[in-house]
Amino acid sequence: MTLTLYVDGPRWRAHLASVAAGTPGLVPVVKGNGYGFGRALLAAEAERLDAPALAVGQPDEVADVRPHFRRDVLVMGPHLPGVDATPEPSDDVVRTVATLDGLRALAGHRVVVELTSSMHRFGLATAELDAAVDDLDQVRLEGFALHLPLEPFARGVVDEVSRAVGYLPTARGAAGRRMWVSHLGPGDIDTLRQRHVDVTFRVRVGTRLWLGDPAAAVVRATVLAVHRLRRGERYGYYQRRVSRDGWLVVVSGGTSHGIAMQAPGAAATARQRARSVAEGGLEAIGRALSPYRIGGARRWFAEPPHMQVSMLWLPGVEDPPAVGSELDVDVRATTTTPDRVQVSG
Repeated sequence: MTLTLYVDGPRWRAHLASVAAGTPGLVPVVKGNGYGFGRALLAAEAERLDAPALAVGQPDEVADVRPHFRRDVLVMGPHLPGVDATPEPSDDVVRTVATLDGLRALAGHRVVVELTSSMHRFGLATAELDAAVDDLDQVRLEGFALHLPLEPFARGVVDEVSRAVGYLPTARGAAGRRMWVSHLGPGDIDTLRQRHVDVTFRVRVGTRLWLGDPAAAVVRATVLAVHRLRRGERYGYYQRRVSRDGWLVVVSGGTSHGIAMQAPGAAATARQRARSVAEGGLEAIGRALSPYRIGGARRWFAEPPHMQVSMLWLPGVEDPPAVGSELDVDVRATTTTPDRVQVSG
């Protein structure tokens, strides 16, 4: 009764090695649900890649990766005085600060200072760096960071990083010429290294590293039960009636796994917006296309997913899958938590 992520180990690790070889200074990002693989597994793979550091999202994620990764762990979420408890300084954990108050609160800590970018999410404005000069003397500076927009929405990110490099305070040694960057491709990094030969770039990569070869991993659900229903029969929590003969297929995977609980899409094009409107209209009348595939096609939910299982509708003219067989499931890795991860090889 499991939702399983099957990973082709040799193929997946070949992709990881290729990304690492093409990204000097790679810092694997291991945050949230671990991109569907789990944080512990990805930390072990980062160790295998001999990465100089690993990045997590929040302080409480450090404990999950530490048994599997021996070098520095960067916490990317900025420390916020008054919201976060002040931690004890650590020799192998690097904190991020994005405000002057945060910088002052972490005196004695290893610290990366995040600068504001065109995302406008967190970060010190470059003008604030002048006011931070004395405070930088009180921390163990590990460099500066920029979190950049995603492609294809980003515009001029290479020039944006170059402008930030121009604002970095002088007389800070190697750490003052170290930039931690996110969402830059290999070509962008090559250009920046040519422009700024005295700057060391630490390249934080998550999605492109772990999910860059979609064929290397697949999620499958177990068929738990199959029921023949006749027109007019009731089923499920909501006791709806079926409008025609068919099959009710009960499968593993529900809201606790993240099934049908996806993040909003960007809908950048007219076609994407039209599709979102059409899908929203179907959901409003009680119909929603599931991520489960039977016979190669995605099938309709019979009703909203339950906590650990889902119910699918299959027309009676088709042959149902056998109990105990598995179905491919099209899910977003960052919102899905499988029951188990099985890595071959």
